[in-house]
Amino acid sequence: MALSITERAARHVQRSLARRGHGIGVRLAVKTSGCSGFAYALEYADVAASDDVAFVEHGVTILVDARSLALLDGTELDFVREGLNE
Repeated sequence: MALSITERAARHVQRSLARRGHGIGVRLAVKTSGCSGFAYALEYADVAASDDVAFVEHGVTILVDARSLALLDGTELDFVREGLNE
């Protein structure tokens, strides 16, 4: 099982964590939501949970809980800015 992050996204996360002043990386999860059944959740992580799997790439740690890992296998995180959207 693997997740990856592009260099551009890693730089964005590093800058955001530096502005925030704390944090060990980002947490990516799949939550139950609405009619479709699932939604992605992405947030800054301050601590790792006991069931987290950590992926480190380009100096950024991505934490994924064991339940979400099978649904996220092969995912690549990227950062794109289009107009006012990021």
